[in-house]
Amino acid sequence: MISQSSFIIFPMLFLRLLLLATLSLLVSCASSKRTTEDYYDGPRAIFANGQVIAPRGAPATVHRAVAAANEIQAAPYAYGGGHGSQSNGLDCSGSVSYVLRHAGLLESSMPSSSFRKYGRSGQGKWITVFARPGHVFMTICGLRLDTSSRGTGIGPRWTTKPRATKGFSVRHPSGS
Repeated sequence: MISQSSFIIFPMLFLRLLLLATLSLLVSCASSKRTTEDYYDGPRAIFANGQVIAPRGAPATVHRAVAAANEIQAAPYAYGGGHGSQSNGLDCSGSVSYVLRHAGLLESSMPSSSFRKYGRSGQGKWITVFARPGHVFMTICGLRLDTSSRGTGIGPRWTTKPRATKGFSVRHPSGS
């Protein structure tokens, strides 16, 4: 025999389960929409007139990375550019490789898919690399260096615009 209290308990249990399922969906949807802004909470670099200045107190490797990225701001996009052969421009992995090599954080250039296993997993304190097959970009002190920030045919450029990171492996150089 079912008591009157059972008629009250079952609907309440059902409502609680429904609420829990709804909340879990909301949390999973929110976490899948992470952007580059979600990966840095330190002092921001200063961005002015297409050039960046690293924050005071940043390590020398970060200052070297910023200086290297500033050097290539006018470079055009060239598929395969920056990987040892003569080229008139840089591609995404050539750009990231160039910056990391000049900062002393990489020995030789790598293709974008290799960056999925570069350094250590997760965000870095100062530098974070985002890699997937076919594309790689990086953030330094919260600013993004990317070849796809302003359309096709444009080489590496600084941008303050956040980018969705779904599908990218998030890595960082050891010690950064």
